[in-house]
Amino acid sequence: MLFKRKNIVQKQIVNFQLSIVNLILYFFLLVLGLGACTNPFAPKLADPSFNYSQISDQKTVDGVFRNFRYAYVFKDTLVYGKLFDYNFTFVYRNYDLGIDNSWGRDEDMLTTNGLFQASQNLDLTWNDVVTSVYEEDSLTADISRGFTLSVVFSPTDIIRVQGRANFRLNRKKLDDKWRIQIWRDESN
Repeated sequence: MLFKRKNIVQKQIVNFQLSIVNLILYFFLLVLGLGACTNPFAPKLADPSFNYSQISDQKTVDGVFRNFRYAYVFKDTLVYGKLFDYNFTFVYRNYDLGIDNSWGRDEDMLTTNGLFQASQNLDLTWNDVVTSVYEEDSLTADISRGFTLSVVFSPTDIIRVQGRANFRLNRKKLDDKWRIQIWRDESN
């Protein structure tokens, strides 16, 4: 009887030890499994190694141009969309017909998104400011500056454009962000 009871107690101890080992193993597998649950099709919320100081708060005119470049280089439509006023107009010259064409913010977002998707690489460099008409306490700014844009569709299909763009920026109050109201592209 004592021997039987001793065997039962030993089995209970062994079962208890196995339960603890199983619990630890289960916890380890759970942690490992949850860490491996990533959706490869979902974008990351943030890359901790990326230096977000490249993005400006757009409270300066220079900040608008830094964000513009960032949006093109990183093909970031969220940053790009925040550059523009809701009454934005893009104007370009059709030299073949001798007329100016224009479109609004929505069409510009669609067109630029198409460019971002179709290209392998984009590089935008803002050159010197040709004219600048605004004061620090202004609500509007007129800026004309040169740019160089390289669009790589494939290693054998690269387009380089040098041109000039005229911008009308506005803000409602002095502490608001600058937004582009009019962008006139004067490239050939």
